Amino acid sequence: MIDFYFHATPNSMKVAVMLQELGVPFTVKPVDIFKGEQHTPAFKAINPNAKVPAIVDGSTTVFDSHAILLYLADKHDAFVPEDRTEYATMLSWLQLVATGLSPFSGQAIHFMHYAPEQIPYAINRYTKELARHYAVLNERLGKARYLAGYHYTIADMALWGWAASAGFVFGADGLAAYPNVQRFMAEMAARPAVQRAVEMKAAHTFKGELDEESRKAMFPQNEREVA
Repeated sequence: MIDFYFHATPNSMKVAVMLQELGVPFTVKPVDIFKGEQHTPAFKAINPNAKVPAIVDGSTTVFDSHAILLYLADKHDAFVPEDRTEYATMLSWLQLVATGLSPFSGQAIHFMHYAPEQIPYAINRYTKELARHYAVLNERLGKARYLAGYHYTIADMALWGWAASAGFVFGADGLAAYPNVQRFMAEMAARPAVQRAVEMKAAHTFKGELDEESRKAMFPQNEREVA
């Protein structure tokens, strides 16, 4: 039985979809990051970086969403291409999500919604670079059904995790400027495993108010040291 340390974040949702696609038994271990539960000694023993998601699979502990996706894909020999060329393509797009779409999405959302003051330069920097990444992904998905080509893989789960939150940056227009990504997201929404992951998310309630306690828990590095 896998223990799945989870908060309703894009990175956690990637792993939720993978677990649902595999159909393996797992237990959800909620971690309320707005309450600071990621900083407890018990959780930091699982992930020293104090971030969700993480899994404990028997005697094996894995943290970071893409490490978990790769670990589970390797263990179950699933959702990665057998062809080495297509596998390399999958890795490239998986890492584009990891090093590009993911951090720029997170920073855009942070400066638009969580920062204590509006910083136009930061908002412009991250939203424009995020838009550029979506344009790259849109072009790719105009040429291939999935990121790796013909086969649905963990790279697609990774993209779905963050693309589902695009409205937090682009507002009511969402992904309208990226029709191929929209098509991809509609296909993902129809997958039973994705639907189960969304239902799982809805079944867990977390603190939603970004008060002073939550700011300290979410962004401890921003706290001024008291002399």
